[in-house]
Amino acid sequence: MTDNTAPKAGDVIVVWFSNGAASAAAAHETIKKYGWYCDVRLVNNPIIEEDEDNLRFQRDVSKWLGQPIILHGNPEYPLNSAVDIWDRRHAMVFPHGAPCTVHGKKEARQDYERKNKVDWHVLGFTADEKSRHDRFVLTERSNVLPVLIDAGMTKNDCAALIRFNGVDLPRVYFEGYPNANCIGCVKATSPTYWNLVRNTRPAVFAERAEQSRRLGVRLVRHQGKRIFLDELPADAKGRPLASINFECGIFCEEPA
Repeated sequence: MTDNTAPKAGDVIVVWFSNGAASAAAAHETIKKYGWYCDVRLVNNPIIEEDEDNLRFQRDVSKWLGQPIILHGNPEYPLNSAVDIWDRRHAMVFPHGAPCTVHGKKEARQDYERKNKVDWHVLGFTADEKSRHDRFVLTERSNVLPVLIDAGMTKNDCAALIRFNGVDLPRVYFEGYPNANCIGCVKATSPTYWNLVRNTRPAVFAERAEQSRRLGVRLVRHQGKRIFLDELPADAKGRPLASINFECGIFCEEPA
């Protein structure tokens, strides 16, 4: 980790690209600001439960930015599968996060750091997420460049930048999902979210319902208590999806 307060010539800056709009915009801003004198690398920790269109978005972003996107998973979980992690850990959520984030994202990032020089990190924290950036700096790494926060870019600004440059956003945004996480994200407890999964991806909903029942995990909160997915009424509603924050990155937070 660098001891300086700003990148110097030749420093390695890793942008942790999560196949979402904010991290794509962060990659663009990092290359624009630092690419002429630093080694900027885009790294993705793949999880196979993401929607397949995320991979199309990944390819389009790579072409737009003119850089390859490096894939780096956790060698302890070579399938890069959240479902595999849940089965091996005999759990789908922990009190302050989820094992898929810990093992599929956080430990994958740490493994990359052990094997590669990293002077600075860039994440897709937007101007409306400064508290999340501050928490990550406090608990994880101090060498983080808040490129989107410094630029005053919100989530909407990130989406507009991407569309302006001719890149179609991942289709999950247009289906009503608040981010490009895996479909059936176990950090979510909202009935609104889970019924969206039931309506748009019934096979995924059924898979999550079966696995959560088998592992004894009550994923959804309805009328003040946690219940199994197969107990959720099809017309149940909770908070609007736009108010729910369970972004999946190289950090682990309490589920929404």
